[in-house]
Amino acid sequence: MSRYRNLSLFLLLAAVWGSAFMAINAGLAYFPPVLFAAIRYDLAGVVMLAYAAYVVDDPIPRGRGEWTLVAVGAVLLIAAYHAFLFVGQTDPEVTSAVASVTVGLSPVLTTVFARAFLPSERLTFLGVVGLLVGLAGAGVLAAPDPANLAAGGTVAKFLVFLAAASFALGSVLTRALDVGMEIETMEAWSMLFGAAIMHVVAVGLGESMAEVVWTADALLALGYLAVFASGLGYLIYFHLLDRLGPIEINLVSYVAPVFAALSGWLVLDEGLTPNTVAGFLLICCGFLLVKRATIRDELRRRGVVA
Repeated sequence: MSRYRNLSLFLLLAAVWGSAFMAINAGLAYFPPVLFAAIRYDLAGVVMLAYAAYVVDDPIPRGRGEWTLVAVGAVLLIAAYHAFLFVGQTDPEVTSAVASVTVGLSPVLTTVFARAFLPSERLTFLGVVGLLVGLAGAGVLAAPDPANLAAGGTVAKFLVFLAAASFALGSVLTRALDVGMEIETMEAWSMLFGAAIMHVVAVGLGESMAEVVWTADALLALGYLAVFASGLGYLIYFHLLDRLGPIEINLVSYVAPVFAALSGWLVLDEGLTPNTVAGFLLICCGFLLVKRATIRDELRRRGVVA
């Protein structure tokens, strides 16, 4: 029964996070991009802080180490990741499926940054091959036109790639700091400070609340992202992280694009191109090559292989 429960929660998480890309595209019709991301995390941060106050003995960061961890999360995991992602998704060429598949590069890119910042991490020959295969998948997704690099959403897709890189770097740096801080507390404060940073960036870009078109669809997209994709999504993530471990939970990045493509097609009438499918398969192969030893060890631990 526990196995079926874990599987159900895993699929629910993939569905919520995958369809979040559709909700972003839908909401961008009513919000300036960076301001949209900032408001999302104003709300999500409050939800997560309330949860942290409920489950953690002391939900306030203490000392330089914990505040440094919050700063890394705020700048890279929240502000940079979402600012690049939301701006990139303003381009019609960056469909829900394309965005989610590109973000799926994060686990592969994490290995690159881990090699630089975590001495215990080593990138073998096959690991390098996996990295190159994953990057090739990103190239297939971008499909740049050498004669006109601004055409076909190339710049926008590169911004989404930068979002994935920001998240990967943030993940590695938070591991390197390792101050023993409760993850719920770190996420809550990172969300709130990340939202504040994005508000500053939005002002610098000339975005303002006057540009927001408050409609039922706008509120629905914002509410879905803040409450379900962020609030509920992270609650499920924390629960499964304890039960499944980081390897299995990482696989959500490769199931989410299915739900992103499906929700984008059903709600926004987005199409699915051969490049998107090919890029997805290459990134999956890259992930398997980079993480093959860890995946094998995990399967042995669970008695799946000898």
